[in-house]
Formats: sequence, structure tokens, C-alpha cells
Amino acid sequence: MMSRNFLMGAAALIGLGGALAWAQTAPSGVYTVAQASAGRAVYAQNCAGCHRDNLAGGGDAPALGGNGFISSFGARSTKDLYKFIATSMPAGAPASLSEAQYTNVVAYLLQANGAVAGAKPFGKNTDIKVSSIATGKRPAKTPKIAKTINDAPLNQRTDLMAPPFQLGHTVQGTVKNYVDVTDEMLTHPPDGEWLMYRRNYQGWSFSPLKEITADNVKSLTLKWAWNMNEGGASQVTPIVHAGVMFLSNTSNTVQALDAKTGELIWENRIGPVSKIAYGGTRSLAVYHDKVYVATTDAHIHALDARTGKIAWEQALGSTRNSNTGGVMVMRGKVLTGLTGCDNYSENNCYISAFDADTGKRDWKFFTTALEGQPGGDTWNGLPNLLRGGGDTWIAGTYDPELNTTYWGVAQTKPWFRASRKTYGASTLYSSSTLALNPDDGKLKWYFQHAPGESLDLDEVFERVLIDHGDQKTLMTIGKPGILWKLDRVTGKFLDAKETMFQNVFANINHQTGEVTYRSDIINQKTNQWLSSCPGPEGGHDWQAVSYNQPTDLLIIPLSQSCVMIQGHDVDQKLGGGGTAASQKFFFMPGTHQNMGKLVAYRTSDMKEAWSWQQRSPFLSAVLSTGGGLAFVGDFNRSFKAVDVKTGKIIWQTRLGNTVQGYPVSFSLDGKQYIAVATGLGGGSPQQKPTALLDEVHRPATGHQLYVFGLPD
Repeated sequence: MMSRNFLMGAAALIGLGGALAWAQTAPSGVYTVAQASAGRAVYAQNCAGCHRDNLAGGGDAPALGGNGFISSFGARSTKDLYKFIATSMPAGAPASLSEAQYTNVVAYLLQANGAVAGAKPFGKNTDIKVSSIATGKRPAKTPKIAKTINDAPLNQRTDLMAPPFQLGHTVQGTVKNYVDVTDEMLTHPPDGEWLMYRRNYQGWSFSPLKEITADNVKSLTLKWAWNMNEGGASQVTPIVHAGVMFLSNTSNTVQALDAKTGELIWENRIGPVSKIAYGGTRSLAVYHDKVYVATTDAHIHALDARTGKIAWEQALGSTRNSNTGGVMVMRGKVLTGLTGCDNYSENNCYISAFDADTGKRDWKFFTTALEGQPGGDTWNGLPNLLRGGGDTWIAGTYDPELNTTYWGVAQTKPWFRASRKTYGASTLYSSSTLALNPDDGKLKWYFQHAPGESLDLDEVFERVLIDHGDQKTLMTIGKPGILWKLDRVTGKFLDAKETMFQNVFANINHQTGEVTYRSDIINQKTNQWLSSCPGPEGGHDWQAVSYNQPTDLLIIPLSQSCVMIQGHDVDQKLGGGGTAASQKFFFMPGTHQNMGKLVAYRTSDMKEAWSWQQRSPFLSAVLSTGGGLAFVGDFNRSFKAVDVKTGKIIWQTRLGNTVQGYPVSFSLDGKQYIAVATGLGGGSPQQKPTALLDEVHRPATGHQLYVFGLPD
């Protein structure tokens, strides 16, 4: 067995920098004021959505200003900084800008971090140690040049405007023969429909349809396709009901399509227009006569399912918050989470419930335990302002018999316990499973998988509900790649299984589920590099598992990459914090540089049934069916069907871009269809393979929906 203290060996090390050569004597200025001014405009249009307009960073986007920037890039060369940005940015569309735009952005970043301008323009081969010219301190007054278009406010710059994108109820029509969705339909969904995220309350991502089988899947043919909005992150779940497909798009657009022909019935471009290539509207919900969507600006909207008109809307959080996990309807309430809690704020993260008819908020449950509340003493005495993280960016599941909903909570922010100064504190309710009463939001129980999580290895993902005889269990897997099994009535730990190489936990107690970190992780300091296998790509990320009920197999898409990670010092004040870390990526040892792994476990005894690896990681959820098939898509545009019992690949096709999102299956007029989307954007699962897999070439656009079926 490989040592859990394995660092790099012969692995390829790629991250926020590579070669460290630079000239020994730094000139007084390595860029011009005109360059920096032009670069500020490029940054506003292409970078600020993820890295923020104040360069503070957020989510997986590192800080590009202040101490965070100097910690990440100070010891590196300006040439290396240019190379990293030019080959990997913008997120979701790497290498899509011109050389001039990239050099101008670097000039702007240098200026914003205190470097002095000069007479000579910055070029891609300018080779100076960053910290020899930049201090991380923004100049009190940015130098200006003669009056030009660049002096206009950014929101008035016509040369920066994206192509016209009309917002509002842009296509009007009416869904014919619509049938209201009832609680009974949500509890026992019709075989041919896909009414919610992962299809049923239990989160199985399983369709009982059997027409498409191992014997005829090779005959699958494209029935229709639909181009979706470009820009932003696309990780959608098509929702199918009454012959209609309700589809979310980037820029918070909702559409109703004829599920048989692909004809557009209505469209509502709610907005705002997407600038962020991180997160997305992963799922809609349907209930009674409405379609519900949680938008990326932290609002929730109810649309008339027949016409697309907005029936009501409510704010979820502040302007710094977002929502990416989608919504679930339970007992007449719309439940959803909240993201964007990485920087220190007076608005801690929570789960919300709204009345499905009126939009009135019924309750909140704070996922960061607050001062004076149960669990509030687990934050090493930090005030509420400094309790970052606890995002809920994947929607929960629900047991109607127990009337309990189950949610995963993300990690504490900043990522490193040394950065946030929590040290050995557990920081509830981070990296936990929560069991809540959906009627009032009261906590029934919690299980914390990784107390004081410290390397961006959160446990926020789907909670899958499976019965084993009389025993009601909950299964989940997070970024560390550990498959957890809990009693969903009590929260008692039942079992855990390591699905891949990991060097983070020195021990997992198989009686209690308690994990013990490596000693250097426990005793970490800021500005110290640590190894982490898996890295923040996961393990397992938002690409959901599928529970194939006929075989009792849980089919799991995994990503095998590691990271050298370093935590930074942060400002302990309003607006401070953030993720506050630098990363260098490398292939996981023992994988022969195969990043993708598909594995199946029997849930009854936690034994592996089959597994295999491939070069590219999987960027879609798994869909399994009653026909004995599992469908999954990858980073390199391949969409595959495998035999559920053996894992053997039976059919595959190449699509226009990364196969990304949540495949679904539905039926119309007795015919079964498979729908899957392609897309870009989405944090670590996109960023890590982009950096490591040099041979994979993808276009900068390609958000599209494909619908497959058997020949007529």
C-alpha cells in the first residue's frame, strides 16, 4: 500500500505557476498605464464574475489582490503568471482571449497590487519576480491617462457590452393539456416522467423504464437537439412532465419545450445575465401549476407552468449570495440552500423553506451554528461575523414516511483551519449531514463527517435514501472519496468505505465513524504546503451517483487528482476571509494518470462489484435504468452506456462539448428517451482536468441538449 504521506513522486505537478526563473534586477516599471487601464476593462468583463470586482476571489476562484495574490504568485515570475492566465482563463473558456487582452489583464493585476507603471509595455516574455515589483497593496489613487473611452464608467462602456441578450418573458405560449403535479405524484412519480432533481425524493437518479436495453442500446439515435444559452456554467437537469420538458439555462432562463419534438413553447429570461462560470441552475421543481427556480443572484421564482409568467418571487440572501443547488418541493413548501458565504459577512448561510403558493418564507435553518445556539460553542470563540462557509449547494432528499429531509453542508471558510483560526474546533454544521423537519426546519439529528475540515474536501453532495429490509439507511460520498452509510432514523454511523487512494485521514474508526487527520494537517500553519489526495476536484463532486434498485448497486463517478495546497493569512474583518489558498495539481498516484473512475458498490454489504478507469474524469451524473444500463458523460465529450451488472461499455458517442449535468430518461407514447446536456464552467471538476489533460481540446462554446431514442 502506498504511504499516506505520499507527496508528488514522479507525478506531473501543475498549478498556479511552474518555472521560477526571473531577472535578478527588476526595472522601475514593467507595464504601461494604458495597458493597465485596458486590462481593467478586460478583467471586468471576463474575470470579475468569479474573482470579484475587488479581486478578493470566491468559491474556487483565488484572490487576485492583496495578501492572497502575493502568497500565490509573489515567489513566481510575471512570465509564469501570464502563462497560467493565458492557458487556463477565463474559467469555462480557457485561451479564448487575445495575447493583448491577456498581457493587459496581467498589467492591471500588477497595478492593482502596487506595482509601478513605466514606459515599456508588459509582454508575455517579461520575466520578473512578482514580489520584486508588487506589494499586494492597492495604490491609493490609480494613475490615469488622457480622456478616452477607457475613462467612462464600466457600466457605460459600449465596447464592453456583451451581445444583446433581451431579458423578460421573451417567448409567449401556452402548454396544452398540462396536469397539475400533486404530492402523490412527487412521492410516487410516474415511470415515464422526471419530476425533480435526481427523479425521486430518495435521490436515486434511476428510471424504471426498460425499453432501452443492453441488446438494443447500440441502435440509439439522435431524435432532436436544442442549443442553450452560452456563458456561465451549465449543469442542468431537464424536468419532464405531461409531455413537456422544462429546462433551465444560464442567465437564469427557463424554457418549456415539447419533449417529443423539441419545439419551444415558452421562454422566460429572468436574468441577470451570467458572468460567472462557477455554479449554475442545476435543477427546477414542479408542483401544482408552477415551476420553481432558484437563480444565481439568490432569488427564488415561481412561474406559471402553462405560460411561463412569474407568479411570485422572493430574495434568498444578500447581493453577495447565490444559489446553484436547485430546489425541492415537500409538503407544499419549496426548500432550497444558499451559497456565497465564503467571505466574512453578517449574513451566515442557511437552508430556507417557502410556501409554494404564496412565496412567504416559512423558516430558516442556519448551517453555521451561531453564538448562543446549539453547536455555537464549536467555533473556537469566533464571532458570527467570522463564521464563514457552511454553504448548501446541492439540494436535499426527503423521506415522506419519516417526514424528514436530508441535506449536506459544505466546508468552513477559509479552507485552512490555520487561516480561519479555528484550529481543533469542529465548526458545526460544516461537512455534516443534517436531518430536518421540513414543516418547521427543526433539527432532528446531525452527523459530522469531517470535524474542522481543512483542505476544501467537503461533504455537501447528494444524500441517497435506501432501505435494507427494515433498516432505513442514508448513503453519501464527498470529496475525500469515502462512501458513508448512516441510519437515517437516528443518524447512527453504520459503515464507511474508501473508494480511492486518500492520504488525508490517518484513521477512520469503523465503530463510530470518527476520522483522524494526518498530524501535519492538524498542526498546520499558514503559508505551508500540504499534500491532499484526493484534491478539491474530488473524489466525488456534484456529479451525482445513481442507485440501481434492481441490482442494489450504487454507481459512482469519481475523479482522481491530488493537490499541494497552501493556506493564506486573511483579514479578520467584514469582507475578509474567502477560500484563501493556493493549489498545485498533480495526478493521483497508482492511477497511471487516469483521472476518471467509475465504480459500483452493493449497498447492502458495501462490497465493490466492478470498477474501471479512464483518462478523462466524468463531468455528468450517472443515470441508471430498469433496462440494466447506466449512462454517464465525460470531460472529453464522450457519452457512454455501460452494463449495470458488469460495468462493460456497450455504447458510446461523441458530443459537441463536455458532457455535463444530469442525464434523465422519460417516455412518450410508449417510447423511451435519454436526454443529456453538454456545457462548460463549474469550478474544480472543470479546472483540474483543464490544467492536467493537455491533449484534450474543447471548443469555448457548446451548451446544448441532446435527446436520444431507438429508431421508429
